[in-house]
Amino acid sequence: MNTAWALAWMQALAAAIEEQTDYLTQLDSAIGDADHGANMRRGFGAVLTALNGFSAETAGDLLMKVGGTLISSVGGASGPLYGSAFRAIGKALREPSPSAEQLRGALADGLAAIQRLGAAVPGDKTMVDAYAPALAAFEEALKQGETAVAAAARAADAAEEGARATASLQARKGRASYLGPRSVGHQDPGATSTALMFRALAKATAAS
Repeated sequence: MNTAWALAWMQALAAAIEEQTDYLTQLDSAIGDADHGANMRRGFGAVLTALNGFSAETAGDLLMKVGGTLISSVGGASGPLYGSAFRAIGKALREPSPSAEQLRGALADGLAAIQRLGAAVPGDKTMVDAYAPALAAFEEALKQGETAVAAAARAADAAEEGARATASLQARKGRASYLGPRSVGHQDPGATSTALMFRALAKATAAS
């Protein structure tokens, strides 16, 4: 897990966002501002531009650049939340080749950054409902002696399951919370893009 791995992660995520932009917009149209897909596409387009020719000594340096770019280029809540997460992950990955345990710690720092900023907890129908089970699955896989590749794959599966499960939740944070019980029955767009983030992580880790 070096700079090439981090770049592959961001390229895979940008491609997934591009492919799923309309779907994210559709989800956000039901319970939000209908701009999550467009915001994420603009943000990761800016990320790819910023990383083109960017010289990073470590994966952490590259992910710090990603975080700063998202904060400066994406409006609404998505930019600060994803940007803060990637900055926190990057700060924790300053070794040239971080271990699986260091990645686990970095992902935990990313979740902590999201929760400090958004004050969301599991069950609020937010990106935390995909991120938290993904982190738990990653941690459990490492405890069982599995590799980083296997742990990342289990995390991606858990994130996708967590995102789907938000459909049964009533929103307690963000614009969707204004809908009250009418938010039930709709999958959260932030949790859905978080699942894309973890699937991209799994792909990049498997290829590294």
